[in-house]
Amino acid sequence: MSSVVTPPELIAAVCFGLAVLHTFSTGLFNHLAHRQPRHAGLWHLLGEVEVVFGFWAFVLFAALFWLSGQDAAVAYVEGRNFTEPLFVFVIMVIAASRPILASVTRLVDGLAGLLPNARPVAVFFLCLGLVPLLGSVITEPAAMTLSALMLRDRYFSQRLTARLRYATLGTLFVNISIGGTLSHFAAPPVLMVAGPWQWDTPFMFATFGWKAALAVLVNASVLSVVFRRELTSKGRGSETGGEPMPVAVAAIHLAFLVGVVVFAHHPVVFMGLFLFFLGYTAAYSRHQNPLILREGLLVAFFLAGLVVLGGLQQWWLQPLLTGIEPTALFFIATGLTAITDNAALTYLASLVQGVSDEFKYAIVAGAVTGGGLSIIANAPNPAGIAILKGGFEEQAVSPLKLFLAALGPTGVAVLAFLLL
Repeated sequence: MSSVVTPPELIAAVCFGLAVLHTFSTGLFNHLAHRQPRHAGLWHLLGEVEVVFGFWAFVLFAALFWLSGQDAAVAYVEGRNFTEPLFVFVIMVIAASRPILASVTRLVDGLAGLLPNARPVAVFFLCLGLVPLLGSVITEPAAMTLSALMLRDRYFSQRLTARLRYATLGTLFVNISIGGTLSHFAAPPVLMVAGPWQWDTPFMFATFGWKAALAVLVNASVLSVVFRRELTSKGRGSETGGEPMPVAVAAIHLAFLVGVVVFAHHPVVFMGLFLFFLGYTAAYSRHQNPLILREGLLVAFFLAGLVVLGGLQQWWLQPLLTGIEPTALFFIATGLTAITDNAALTYLASLVQGVSDEFKYAIVAGAVTGGGLSIIANAPNPAGIAILKGGFEEQAVSPLKLFLAALGPTGVAVLAFLLL
């Protein structure tokens, strides 16, 4: 790789930096929408966190068009891999469908009845403890969608204190990020290296998974105990009432979900399954709630923008990941994840030849550990924001407060991966 930084790489780095700053400023734009109603539409658009990276990706495309011409700009965008944004969109919509959500809700309610805590506390613990671990089977975006929907309907709709809202969001993001490491296909940063480094599910569970599971349960337990009084007074203990969901309908939805997971690397196949799914839900609309198509598309737009902007960041990221002692690399990867997508970090690491097993462990452990520190740190995080932001003032999540709320759960993950 050439050591000379090209103008497109420099502009891409500037756009990426501005996008990160924009992410921290969404609350300001939402405030301007109230102060200047004449241009409220524009300010609301710029205040949508899911729009940020897509917006700056268009700025980068325009700059490339001006610098290199139409053919080069189009060739760059077409050369990017947009499988992950498409997959997250599809898995979000299917996982949030009423039959899937009702099935998982009944499972959580059934298990909550076996725990000694008050039911709202037990359900809260399972939403933050069990469902993130299910992400190792149904993928992290699906687990994020299900957890966020249950937390929204049972807790965030009950006017929780800001302290509990941010603590919940930070713990959810961290637990989802590390909870997908029990297998080799569910977490985006693991998926990037599993093939090149020949990591399978038994290896992942023995090396990362059991440590992550312990950290997830500790994080969920601590939060449930600390806020048990507020959860007991405000949480909705059960949502299993209403018309029973036919087993056949739930099974068909689950089959669609499994099919999309199995063909996660083949967008032509899983998009075909998704179109079939849309037809099925229209045919049996009496068993459905409105699909979260808007939320899913916004999240896909966010991730697609990240893919476009991230493609030209290798010139400064890769030197930071090489020639560093493993423990220091672990903390560098954890910190970098807060301002970059953790899958981008591990992808770059997979390109480096002749690295040690200690290097591999440090980069992946650091990438998943830092996955809850910001909205952009892990691919499923924008999905959680899209679902839960209605519970926050002006529907805006403060990046600084999220970062601070995630520090505690992140520290637990650090101890698990470094000491166990």
